[in-house]
Amino acid sequence: MNGFDWNQARAFHATVETGSLSGAARRLSLTQPTISRQVAALEASLGVTLFQRVGKTLVPTETGLDLFDHVRAMGEAAGAMALAATGRASAVEGLVRVSATDIVSVFVLPPILARIRAAAPQITVELVSSNALSDLRRREADIAIRHVEPDQPDLIARKVRQSRGHLYASEAWVARNGMPRTPADLANADIVGFDNTERLIAYFRGWGVPAEAANVRLMSENAVAVWEMVRLGLGIGVMEAEIAERTPGMVALLPDMIGEPVPFWLVSHRELRTSRRIRLVYDMLAEALAAPAGHFGRDHAMDDVAS
Repeated sequence: MNGFDWNQARAFHATVETGSLSGAARRLSLTQPTISRQVAALEASLGVTLFQRVGKTLVPTETGLDLFDHVRAMGEAAGAMALAATGRASAVEGLVRVSATDIVSVFVLPPILARIRAAAPQITVELVSSNALSDLRRREADIAIRHVEPDQPDLIARKVRQSRGHLYASEAWVARNGMPRTPADLANADIVGFDNTERLIAYFRGWGVPAEAANVRLMSENAVAVWEMVRLGLGIGVMEAEIAERTPGMVALLPDMIGEPVPFWLVSHRELRTSRRIRLVYDMLAEALAAPAGHFGRDHAMDDVAS
């Protein structure tokens, strides 16, 4: 081996972690053929076989697994170096990645990001919309908005608000089915839910609704799609209160019922908090998300920009 190519090692690392060339390409923002060439080049330079194909999945060979431990250590060292360098950046310019769930990305963050753009036009914000938890230590995001408290000791977490999730239906659904007076009135209601049916049914039963798995007639892992189906009257669903109140034509069902807690945690890496641009975005997100109930993410943020 005449020289070491980090790009090839990085392609190998991402392919092992994601289990496929396409997954590695998405993670590294490269094309699948590029990842394939880099992995093949690494195999040729090392004179070993790193993967074997099992069906449509790439499985590391025993040699590949042995080498992966070394490449992973290299990747962690490179990430630590990048974190240290980013944390010492003093200019209020450059890229900041913000990770949030799809529903928060669509209904909460755009007007807040408009304020950030007005306050710091040299900052570029990349919104990473995903319901999976971004790994801040691997630089998948600089800041994350989560609904669970992180347990990694090297992360800074701030609980910026406590909201509630309630049951909602469209006005059209209420017109067809009537307004429920008690939880038992929803025993036969069609539910639009997320892909975790057991947890959803547990929520409904906790509220006193005698729901069964058979009630869940439509589901999706995409919360925006779920909310749109509820808005169109295809069933009842759960939504964070402030978002539902800003959606025309939606009705709160059993409004006196105590809703499911929805905490908002703002998370960043300790070293990243020393970066002025990331600190600025973090602080503006914290201020906006901690606004009084019903006001965070309001569209009047665009009025501030226009003025």
